[in-house]
Amino acid sequence: MSRVRAAVRSFLRFALVVPLAACGGPAGAERSAAGAQAAPGFPYTVTNCGVSSTYQAPPERAVTMNQHATEIMLALGLQDRMAGTAYLDDSVLPAYRPAYDKIKVLAKEYPSKEVLLGANPDFVYGGYASAFDKGQGRDRQTLAKAGIGSRLSVEYCTQGPVGLEQLKTEITEVARTFGVPERGEELVREEQRRVDAVTARVKDRARPSVFVYDSGEASAFTSGGNGIGNEIVSLAGGANVFGDLKDTFGDVPWEKVIERAPEVVLIYDYGGTTVEAKKQRLLNDPALAEVPAVKNRRFAVLPLSSAVLGVRVADAVESLGRQLHPDTP
Repeated sequence: MSRVRAAVRSFLRFALVVPLAACGGPAGAERSAAGAQAAPGFPYTVTNCGVSSTYQAPPERAVTMNQHATEIMLALGLQDRMAGTAYLDDSVLPAYRPAYDKIKVLAKEYPSKEVLLGANPDFVYGGYASAFDKGQGRDRQTLAKAGIGSRLSVEYCTQGPVGLEQLKTEITEVARTFGVPERGEELVREEQRRVDAVTARVKDRARPSVFVYDSGEASAFTSGGNGIGNEIVSLAGGANVFGDLKDTFGDVPWEKVIERAPEVVLIYDYGGTTVEAKKQRLLNDPALAEVPAVKNRRFAVLPLSSAVLGVRVADAVESLGRQLHPDTP
């Protein structure tokens, strides 16, 4: 995911929500129900990111776009309901690899409208707002007109900070849409148990200040206070120096990074720029030489796939907790 793509996903979240709120009707409901027997708990109505949809039966031919959406489906054991998938930031979790390998990959990044429709989906699940790009004909309103249901991760339409409550909503509503609510409840409990174990270990420790470095040359593209990335830093026992940035991601001038003097730099690992290249960019910039994290070479690393609203949140909290507090049992 390039820096441009990351910026687009943040920019598009409101542009997609507002016009869709008016369409409100069922999306893909009739198509999912065609020829199906009545399923327990259906019809089911859910409002997601301004779009209200009623499902008469669980979707049977879902397409996932973006890794965290794909992994939520796989964690819920729904690979048999997937007609296709697209756009990984890195490798899927090893536990999901056998199931993932049986699903058709429609495109390395986002599929064209023609390829997407060619998979004959009755449901499309996007992790980033850019999955539903109107200019590419993949917007939710267009899909609804074709009788295709859709879902956007609530991280990209939540007003204000995103945390574990939104993760619970995401997992619970997806599980309910596919008629497996008990799987969602179990997954939520396990994520919460693991996170609670970390927060208990670090609760009495000093909280180092953390600058999240996603990418950037002329300016720094970082994690703001509204995304799950900010919550991950907090739960792991740190404090995001740009937690006051009212967005999921955003550009900040390097002067602000210097001014806020972070003790740790958290690097997001993805795409064509390696972690080592990002470290060297920071270490070789004379303007950053006195920033404590750079001066002391104190870096932490998370894969981008674990720093978004998905089933890797507990993984991220555990990993970052160990990196921020290596001497904590």
